[in-house]
Amino acid sequence: MNSTRGIHFQAPHPFLQSVKAFDDNLSLICGRTLTRIKAWEIVAHLYDWTVSHSWAGKTMARQARTEAERENRMRAIRKAALDIFSAKGFSAARLDDVAAAAGVAKGTIYLYFASKEDLLEAIVTTTIGATLAEVEQAVVASPAPAGQLLRLVVQAIAAGIQDPERRRVLHLVLSEGARFPAIGDFYHREIIAHGLRLVRAIAAKGHASGEFVSDEIERFPQLVFAPALLAIIWSVIFERIEPLDAHALLEAHLDLLTRALTRRPA
Repeated sequence: MNSTRGIHFQAPHPFLQSVKAFDDNLSLICGRTLTRIKAWEIVAHLYDWTVSHSWAGKTMARQARTEAERENRMRAIRKAALDIFSAKGFSAARLDDVAAAAGVAKGTIYLYFASKEDLLEAIVTTTIGATLAEVEQAVVASPAPAGQLLRLVVQAIAAGIQDPERRRVLHLVLSEGARFPAIGDFYHREIIAHGLRLVRAIAAKGHASGEFVSDEIERFPQLVFAPALLAIIWSVIFERIEPLDAHALLEAHLDLLTRALTRRPA
C-alpha cells in the first residue's frame, strides 16, 4: 500500500503511478541534490485539494469509454440541467447543482459542454431542434398538397406543446430570453428562423399550384405559430384557472387559416 500525507491507495493506483513517473523524471532532470521536495509531496497537496472539492476519487471527471456511455452521460446531464434551470431559473442555476443531480463531478460537465449557455443550447437542439429537423425532412420528402403539409407542421407544434419536456424548454426560453439576449438569439437562429422558412416554402408551393389563393402566410408565416405562443403563455399563467386544449386550439386555428387561404372570390 502507498501513502501520502495520510491518503492511502491500494497499489497499483493509476494516479500514483503517474506521480511516480513524474517523480522519477524530476529526479533525473533536477538531480538528487537540487531539491528535497519530492513530487509525491507536491501532488499530495493537490490531491488533498481535489478531494475536498469533490473532484477526485469516485467523483473525478472521467471521459466516457464508449459512444453509448458518452450519449447516456450527456443525456443525464441535459435532463438534470433542465430540471435545475426550470426550478431555479437560468441565472440562479449552478453547474454544481446540475452535476449533483446528474450524479457526476462538476468537471465531467466540462468534458461535454463548454458553459452553462452551451448546455442550454444543447437542450434546445436535442429537444425542439431535433423535432423540427424531422418535420423539415418529412415536408421536403412529401409530394402532398400544401394544405396537408401545413397540417403536418401544426400537428408537430401541438405535440411539442403537449410534451412535458419540450414545454419546459419553451417556458424556459420565454422566461429567460428577455434577460439573456443570447438565448433569444440562439433560439431564433436555430428554431424560429427554420420554422418560418419551412412555412414560407409550404405557402409558396400552395400559391404556385393554385391551391392557396392568398399569400398571407407566405408574407406572415408567424400567423401559423401565433396560437402556439398563446397556448404556452396560457399554460404558465392561466392554466390553473381555465385549462386550455392546445391541440384543439391549433386545429381550429388551422381550419380558419385553410378556409381563408383557399377561399375563392365570389
